[in-house]
Amino acid sequence: MTDIVEIYTDGACRGNPGPGGWGAVLTYEGHEREIAGAETLTTNNRMELTAVIRALESLKRPVRARLFTDSEYVRRGITEWIPSWKVRGWRTADRRPVKNQDLWIELDKLAAGQELEWHWVRGHSGVPGNERADRLANQAIDALGR
Repeated sequence: MTDIVEIYTDGACRGNPGPGGWGAVLTYEGHEREIAGAETLTTNNRMELTAVIRALESLKRPVRARLFTDSEYVRRGITEWIPSWKVRGWRTADRRPVKNQDLWIELDKLAAGQELEWHWVRGHSGVPGNERADRLANQAIDALGR
């Protein structure tokens, strides 16, 4: 794995729950790819997770990647919490079912095939990749109403 891909992801929701969208920008050796999608009834956390999942699904082979998200829920979930959730049978420390378990399981499988660095960036702070991913997510929500 010598390829290094930079991935910026973001999710958005109008109402929580409500219509939501996700967006991702993937950059590799000067080439960029934008992907996005939306759902009519979802939550912000589901869209944040979906953005990362769809970005990883779009990779054609194993790579090294720097993944940037403005969601501490996603970053901490995949880097800190998921091992404990799996040991406890997908339960939190207070024995409640893990929210969005279906997406966490999918993300865990996809991440296992890649060499990923997880980075948190402050949302709406002018980070170009994050701003683009946010625009893509909101454009996808807008397209639902057309």
